[in-house]
Amino acid sequence: MKRAITLLALLVTVHVGAAAPSGTATAEGSGRHIDRILAEVPLIDGHNDLPWEYRDRVKNHLAQLDIGQDQSHLAKPLHTDIARLRQGRIGAQFWSVYVPVELKGADAVLTTMEQIDVVHRLAATYPDVFELAYTADDITRIHKSGKIASLIGMEGGHSIDNSLAALREFYRAGARYMTITHTASTAWADSESGAPLHNGLTPFGKIVIGEMNRLGMLVDLSHVSPKTMQDVLDVSLAPVIFSHSSTRALVDHPRNVPDDVLQRLKDLDGVVMVSFVPSFDSDKARLHSADQSAEEARLKDLLRGDPQKVKEALAKWNAANPGPRATIADVADHIEHVMNVAGVDHVGIGGDFDGITSTPAGLESVADYPKLFEELIRRGHSDDDLKKLAGLNVLRVMKKAEAVAARLQKERPPADALIGEVDK
Repeated sequence: MKRAITLLALLVTVHVGAAAPSGTATAEGSGRHIDRILAEVPLIDGHNDLPWEYRDRVKNHLAQLDIGQDQSHLAKPLHTDIARLRQGRIGAQFWSVYVPVELKGADAVLTTMEQIDVVHRLAATYPDVFELAYTADDITRIHKSGKIASLIGMEGGHSIDNSLAALREFYRAGARYMTITHTASTAWADSESGAPLHNGLTPFGKIVIGEMNRLGMLVDLSHVSPKTMQDVLDVSLAPVIFSHSSTRALVDHPRNVPDDVLQRLKDLDGVVMVSFVPSFDSDKARLHSADQSAEEARLKDLLRGDPQKVKEALAKWNAANPGPRATIADVADHIEHVMNVAGVDHVGIGGDFDGITSTPAGLESVADYPKLFEELIRRGHSDDDLKKLAGLNVLRVMKKAEAVAARLQKERPPADALIGEVDK
């Protein structure tokens, strides 16, 4: 009997001991699978707000915030540092050179230039990690070298102060997309926020889009109104992008892309880079965010002239009303919705790390992109689909925009219209 019990125990031990390595092998196999995909194709993220964190935290003194060190344990942790970018397999990053819409005129232009300077200095500070990229071919070359291609995206048309000359100078400084509005309408295009001022694009706004096409600067439709989206699709000669948006059919947030726009995006060969913003990806998170905004407005009215008390009271409200979290599955659902409506050739990733105060569960930082790929592999997506999502779609869009620019530069000179001459 003792011998039988001993044999049974041995069998159980062998069975349990064999199960653990099997699970580990599966995880390791998934990791190798993702590594192979992202070694062949650069993982391109459309939007990261780290440059503004340098301005907000240390007044752009780069030496005071060393992303060569772990930045996850700060009192207010960053989502981004070099070790986690490597862990996340990032091959190319569009760094946002966001400036607030409250900055007007020359102040907006100057501050945008200072934020572009931050990206240039980041590449100079960490030359073994980052290299500035200006074209699709640059991204491919830099990725093959083992570095992270660094690109510049302007977040808001207010940055050009209604000046086509400023637009051109920003392009020369490295900007390769411009989000044509942010949270307020410009003098020439309607934002998704607030009442429409222009019913989409003004005549001058159409000239701005034409000049972006001529330069080879991608037109970014995140943050714009649906009518502005449609107007841009009517006039743009080059593919457009959404650098950090999700889908409105799944979550009815004004920052998300409606299905009729997704269907038209296919015709212009553009791409939606799905965001990790919780309120864009989860309806429960969206409703909580709306409640939070309403409470903030109430507190500002109640405690007028005392922003510190507003901040403290809102912190108490947030502690008492913790919001639901979006999930990796939610993000994957939005990716699949773009694939289903626009097609697999028209989807990418635009996380918005360091521009958001909370993240989906499991996507806590730039280290976690492989977890999203694991979810999509689990759902049965092919390597070809994942390569397109990772970077091939964005590379195609950039190459087409560059080809359109090369043609237009032969056909017409730089536009010299003034907004006061065009918009009456």
